Amino acid sequence: MIGHVEWVTFLSLTDFPQQGAVAHAQSMFEQAAGGGAVVARALARRRVAVDFYCALGRDRIGEQAAAELAGLGIDLHIAWRKQPTRRALTLLDQSRRERTIITVGKRLSVRGADALPWERLAGAAAVYFTAGDRFALARARTVPVLVVSPRAERALAGSPGAPAPVIDALIYSAADRHERELAERLGARARLLIATEGARGGRWSIPALRRGDRRREGRWRASRPPAAVSDSYGAGDSFAAGVTLGLARGQELARALELGARMGAYALTRRGAP
Repeated sequence: MIGHVEWVTFLSLTDFPQQGAVAHAQSMFEQAAGGGAVVARALARRRVAVDFYCALGRDRIGEQAAAELAGLGIDLHIAWRKQPTRRALTLLDQSRRERTIITVGKRLSVRGADALPWERLAGAAAVYFTAGDRFALARARTVPVLVVSPRAERALAGSPGAPAPVIDALIYSAADRHERELAERLGARARLLIATEGARGGRWSIPALRRGDRRREGRWRASRPPAAVSDSYGAGDSFAAGVTLGLARGQELARALELGARMGAYALTRRGAP
């Protein structure tokens, strides 16, 4: 896992507040989350060995986030920064089982030049990449399976004379216009495009990367949550964790998507990050 961490404050509300209204939160809790951390957490809960390369501010919440993630059995490789650790406020709407995220501060990410144990990538079966520079992405590309999130946009853009590498899978939300547009631009470099559609499951496509190739596509179904739904925070990231794990194990695409759907459904039943 190469990605980002946010220290998230969750507020549970009976209804999302209207403009100008005063709302009362039913509960509040905090934890280390964000796209990178959620994937690492979801994999660690399945007792998967996870090396997590990330950047944190050398501050109280950065230290707290590191301790929490390490306590889950995640092997952390942290590039400590002078900038503050990014925060986020997440409103959990209990009536709609939805979430609204407000980020505060600059997202911190690793650089390929950071003095981290990059040699450990040699033993990895797959990397899921959400944040980092193009040099960190190049290091990730040495691993057999590279799955990326559109949130790694800057690294994926490449630079003049140093184009970004081909990626094995790009997982994005079909409901997010920015992510859809990015997926369209990256279509020529992604071997597999996976678009999530929430409760409808989603669709996948294998672009025709070479002249004469035939584009292939299909769909998968969402899994039924194993218990009552709490909120949707982390469901998409947990789906990505499952797909990455399935591909790392050499599973066929249908089985990897099924595993992702199950892990996403499980995340729906947990309060906050899985």
